[in-house]
Amino acid sequence: MENHPTLLSSPENLPPKYGNLITVLSIDGGGIRGIIPGVILDFLESQLQELDGEGARIADYFDIIAGTSTGGLVASMLAAPNPKATNRPLFAAKDIVPFYLEHSPKIFPQTSGIFAWLINTIKVLLGSKYDGKYLHKLVKETVGDTIMLSQTVTNIAITTFDIKILQPTIFSSYQLETEAELDVPISDICIATTAAPTLLPAYYFTKKDEHGNIIKEFNLIDGGVAANNPTLVGVREVSKKLLRKPGEGKINPLDFDRFLVLSLGTGTNRNEHKYEAKKVAKWGILNWLLDSGSTPIIDCYSEASTDMVDYHNCVIFFL
Repeated sequence: MENHPTLLSSPENLPPKYGNLITVLSIDGGGIRGIIPGVILDFLESQLQELDGEGARIADYFDIIAGTSTGGLVASMLAAPNPKATNRPLFAAKDIVPFYLEHSPKIFPQTSGIFAWLINTIKVLLGSKYDGKYLHKLVKETVGDTIMLSQTVTNIAITTFDIKILQPTIFSSYQLETEAELDVPISDICIATTAAPTLLPAYYFTKKDEHGNIIKEFNLIDGGVAANNPTLVGVREVSKKLLRKPGEGKINPLDFDRFLVLSLGTGTNRNEHKYEAKKVAKWGILNWLLDSGSTPIIDCYSEASTDMVDYHNCVIFFL
């Protein structure tokens, strides 16, 4: 007999939804390396199914799933509702790796031949390396373009960066109570959070009211420029929810001993470039933007952002 936990009936319920700990799942950005957390989550879900039955899903056990870039796509897959089953997710964790293996070659088609490096360099200088058309079509077909953020089976928080206002935009289930304009299709959020500069084009979409009037515009790129590791985003969203209703929850929002956080990275790039000051001292703006097929300035900001999150996590959780 299945005995898996009951999902939230509404994101308005105060965490924890199950047990005595607030549970946070965080999934880093990393492109095709999203396969790595996919493998881990598949194993975790299989172990949970041995305890609680075949119907158990990752979303049953976490108060919030935070994701950036490819991690945002995985978070959405785990939390998007199945239209054929009430309060059940559209995907199981075991579906993630096959999804990446099947579609990644089409999302990131590789140029071959002796002029491949030159062609790729020209692409990056003139526009995004990939046009994103296949990814956009795939996301809308997979998740659906009518499923809204408010409909997820557990709370999610997905990072993006708005290049028009130069500020992060966090699409969080917990924020919908005060910022209803963030209740947009999950497919749009997925496309936005994966729009990595130089690789995929920035993404524009709007939120309209019932009369068709635009109430908010979004000009978004990959959330990795702000928080490639979204662990603190997930923790902050839960804490803010508890702080808005002090005394009503079972847990003090600043009692981090009551937080159970699973933060999944995506490994490192096998062609990761590192630089020496003597060489970089001679660089101009073009070298910072592109050097031997890499994008140094973007890589530096992304790595620094991720490492600073690790640093702050150590402070918060006394690691």
